[in-house]
Amino acid sequence: MANETSETETAQLSLREADTPSSKLQLFGADEPLELDAGTSLAPWQIAYETYGTLNADKSNAVLICHALTGDQYVASTNPITGKSGWWTRMVGPGRPIDTNHYFVICSNVLGGCLGTTGPATTNPATGKPYALEMPVVTIRDMVRAQARLIDKLGIDTLFAVVGGSMGGMQVLQWAASYPERVFAAVPIATGARHSSQNIAFHEVGRQAIMADPMWEGGSYIASGTRPTKGLAVARMAAHITYMSDESLHQKFGRNLQDRETLTFGFDADFQIESYLRHQGMTFVDRFDANSYLYVTRAMDYFDLAGQFGGTLANAFKNSSTRFCIMSFTSDWLFPTSESRAVVKALNAAAANVSFVEIDCDRGHDSFLLDVPEMFSTIRGFITGSAIARGIPIPGGSN
Repeated sequence: MANETSETETAQLSLREADTPSSKLQLFGADEPLELDAGTSLAPWQIAYETYGTLNADKSNAVLICHALTGDQYVASTNPITGKSGWWTRMVGPGRPIDTNHYFVICSNVLGGCLGTTGPATTNPATGKPYALEMPVVTIRDMVRAQARLIDKLGIDTLFAVVGGSMGGMQVLQWAASYPERVFAAVPIATGARHSSQNIAFHEVGRQAIMADPMWEGGSYIASGTRPTKGLAVARMAAHITYMSDESLHQKFGRNLQDRETLTFGFDADFQIESYLRHQGMTFVDRFDANSYLYVTRAMDYFDLAGQFGGTLANAFKNSSTRFCIMSFTSDWLFPTSESRAVVKALNAAAANVSFVEIDCDRGHDSFLLDVPEMFSTIRGFITGSAIARGIPIPGGSN
């Protein structure tokens, strides 16, 4: 009964955070619609965000952090649902590569998310019920449009830097393509200019797992008082495998048994890797909305930056004055280095200012979230060099 009460309280907290988040919240009224790629618009709508550090007098030190698929605005602060510290505290904070002693850091929950920005769990003002599947399908470009509107409200004309990995990296590339005059420096990490068919396939497995859960209720589970936790957990398990490399899985788990000395000849979690994936799945459902998972994975699937510019990726960066630092990891098979090289090639064709580094790391796609010293030193150096080029005072001459 105690677990049931805890789960109920967590579900209620998640619902509150979808409408009235613990973070900062920017509201846009009925007279401020957000136009969407789907050919419709949202109004009213809202965007939840966190800020760290202080905006300088000429507003030249603002850094936008774009989160990945299941991330949130709590990049360097405590998540109100899980109670855990921010997802990128190794990167963002006092004395970190993105130093909040020097830069004003902004991180918003993406459009279609579930922690305060308008998404399927948000109450639809027209019905008084959660949007559920009545929420229009959104794209990466829609997410960036929403972020740009927030930046406008904050009175910031040009962002010093936009930084993000995976889906966050897609947003970085979209920012540089949609608003080149507003982005001084861009750092897309472990990402690509479009989603591959293999990645779309993995996402479809996850979506089908959610929709096959009888508790999904055709997307109306919140109104029905149910939660498709089993389907969402399976979706997370499948996705989590793609975030790791074969080498990291082998090093961490091998074929080690879980709390037993012999096989059970049954279907319990005999192996440590099975137990680990089940744990990842069940802890995920406490902090993420199932319909949001459908929406944000679809946004990634639809991302094709070259397709927005006549099929030629270089056209996305034509006449760009943005400084780029592209980063990939040797063991990332979800967004392999070839995807980053394609972006670098396009930037070179557009005569853009670009640097590129492939980091030797055996920890897979999630390397950008982990303790990888070469990544930190690369970003610290790029950010510091860009700050000097922008004329942002750095006490002591470096971070």
